[in-house]
Amino acid sequence: MSSRKIDRSYEPDGMAVRVTGYAQAREVLRSTGTVQAGLGVETVEKLPPSIRRPVLYRDGEEHREHRRQTARYFTPRRVDEHYRELMERVADEQLAHLRSEPTVDLAKLSFRMAIEVVSAVIGLTESRPGLDKRLDRFFPEKFGKPGFTSLHGIFWVLKQNFQFLGIYLADVRPAVKARRRQRRDDLISHLIDEGCRDGEILGECLTFAAAGMVTTREFVNVVAWHLFTDDALRQRYTGGDETTRVLLLHELLRLEPVVGNLKRRTTEALGDGIPSGRLVDVDVSTANLETGVEGPGLAFGDGPHKCPGAYVAIQEADIFLSKLFAIDGLRMVKPPRVAMKPDISSYELRDFTISVRPPA
Repeated sequence: MSSRKIDRSYEPDGMAVRVTGYAQAREVLRSTGTVQAGLGVETVEKLPPSIRRPVLYRDGEEHREHRRQTARYFTPRRVDEHYRELMERVADEQLAHLRSEPTVDLAKLSFRMAIEVVSAVIGLTESRPGLDKRLDRFFPEKFGKPGFTSLHGIFWVLKQNFQFLGIYLADVRPAVKARRRQRRDDLISHLIDEGCRDGEILGECLTFAAAGMVTTREFVNVVAWHLFTDDALRQRYTGGDETTRVLLLHELLRLEPVVGNLKRRTTEALGDGIPSGRLVDVDVSTANLETGVEGPGLAFGDGPHKCPGAYVAIQEADIFLSKLFAIDGLRMVKPPRVAMKPDISSYELRDFTISVRPPA
């Protein structure tokens, strides 16, 4: 297997207990004596109690019940029966751009692929054109720090609120309006039936956009980068059946988890001597390198907050990549530019130029 492409230099939080061993990391993530931390949870906690938190920021029985009720949208059988045909069609549509243009940015093709698939699962199917651009503006490469004590902070408060409003008006409101008239078999319809308000549904949609669209784009990009630069790996992938290809994708995800660090806060003392009330920094990217770790390791998390869309991400990545690397003449023109989000050690690959035309 290839060596890592991503430099995982990471400055741990000095206030947190850092966990790097696989067994201990899995124990922390599975523990019922921890709650979600990081990922903006501190901001969400300041919302009025009457506002329902997105599932990412809930814990305990409420969180478990929501996951139980929505698990049916992400089962392997449902994904295969309801979304495989969509994945095939969208992959073909995106790769048509590759065939018709001198060069393309792979990051843009993979993002549109992920957006189409996840939108179908959650129910964002009435969007105006340009959701990919709206999400890129909402999740920029570099975040400012919102606040009201400086002009910079006020600017970022206004900027984020403007992006919230844009996605609500162009994407969420049309979907909610259509489903209030007639329910469908998707997540937004379920949220309406639970009594969620439009703003609360917006929060859930943005959570799934970050966890399902943005991360899948990066995973597809990093796998493609490995395949372009490792001939033996590329031959194993393109020459294998679906089971073989999926095993390789799991292995690459273990090696290059999109989110390298997860945080939890303990609500009781844990067995490894971690006291109650402590912030715990789970170093997924280090734990995943231990000998004997199988599959994707902890790349999808573990325990109550394990990513529900893991099977969706792997299947759409395989469909897209297997079609991409079956194209004659495919070559990498320019490797991607790597940017990092240091708070979660997450990578972003941009300006990844590929082509199917011979060099000039």
